[in-house]
Amino acid sequence: MNAGTETDNRDTNVDVRIGAGGEPVLGPRETRVAEVVHACHAVSIDQGLETLAIPGLTRQTLEPVLQYCASLKCIEDQVTCPGCKRRTEVQGIETLDQFILSKKEIVVGDGRVRLKGEGTETIATPCLESLAKQWSGENYWFWARRVIRKLRHGLRRAHMKGEPVAGEGETPSVILMEPQLADNIGMVARACANFGLDDLRLVNPRDGWPNEKARIAASGANYVIDDARPFEKLEDSIADLNWIAATTARQRDMRKPVLTPEQAIAEARARIARGERCGILFGRERNGLETGEVANADALIMIPVNSRFASLNLAQAVLLLGYEWMRSDAGRSLGRVTTYEKPLNEGLYMGRDRPATKEELIGLFEHLERELEANGFFNPAHRKTVVSQNLRTLLTRMNATEQEVRTLRGIVATLAQGKGKARKGPSATP
Repeated sequence: MNAGTETDNRDTNVDVRIGAGGEPVLGPRETRVAEVVHACHAVSIDQGLETLAIPGLTRQTLEPVLQYCASLKCIEDQVTCPGCKRRTEVQGIETLDQFILSKKEIVVGDGRVRLKGEGTETIATPCLESLAKQWSGENYWFWARRVIRKLRHGLRRAHMKGEPVAGEGETPSVILMEPQLADNIGMVARACANFGLDDLRLVNPRDGWPNEKARIAASGANYVIDDARPFEKLEDSIADLNWIAATTARQRDMRKPVLTPEQAIAEARARIARGERCGILFGRERNGLETGEVANADALIMIPVNSRFASLNLAQAVLLLGYEWMRSDAGRSLGRVTTYEKPLNEGLYMGRDRPATKEELIGLFEHLERELEANGFFNPAHRKTVVSQNLRTLLTRMNATEQEVRTLRGIVATLAQGKGKARKGPSATP
């Protein structure tokens, strides 16, 4: 759309237009389209609209704004939004070095680290790691499409409720120390639901709580998200627990037991069986747990990993501990259980079949030996005993089912006597 043109929203004052800065904007404060997309994607749509507080922008008038971004109308208008990946592409910035040079200064963290460039704009970043991941911008058009789906159809799997598999205190609490990304919290919730860890605690989550973005990433583990409890301080989150194990990839100069996941879960199970309450503490995505936080733990958990690449994704770490918890549960099942699928355990899956009886196996042996002897297989004759023993050993090792024995006998009969045309002989005509 060209500068000054309006959408069908002219009576609501939320038409997308080209602002004074050459960016797609709307509303009296010239809010950028990218800001609208980000606000509604980061949390719920209603929370985003409340935060934006743009007169006339409601659920009913939001979609045309989102469509502008989702359909890349900005290409036609030859404009871009700050923070969008399209802007770095249009500017021809292909590397982090080029991005730094395009700025006047990049302030890192508290300002003690500053990166100087050749541009005119000054920006801030919480850390160099974040800069390395986010310098190229976000695909806002993709986010806009996701928000449109939420707007039209609601949250994916929002109908899935689920329920805890154990009573309060019967599983270890999963404690996340200052989680930075709502997506990671959602993926942790999914891992918890996979392995029956029902109590999720969040210490000072960066993006606040509750967070709709976490619910989306949880992919149906809604009851874990709904029951998750936020705390301002670590001490508050562990106040009711008797035993805490802290996960770490770094060696700590602290006189504490160092346990593998298997050992830690065994200790937690033993304590829970005695009526104690236990928890597992996981660190931040960026730099894990600080030494002062680890000092609150009774033990350390260190996972066997490649010593030269020891850092795990937060959800992966929770999943590993969750797997150990479920693996040691005597009542576990392999895979899902539904109305039509019964619980499974290790070993040969028989379905509706049954193992063959010795009578059925002996019948197969004798049938096969008769046909082999009739066709001169046992030659010389004195080798028959040894060959028969070998055949019986081989077929016994199969652990055949009753159906498999019948199938094998049908094969032997067909090969020996022929079937259909073969049984009538070579002179048979169609």
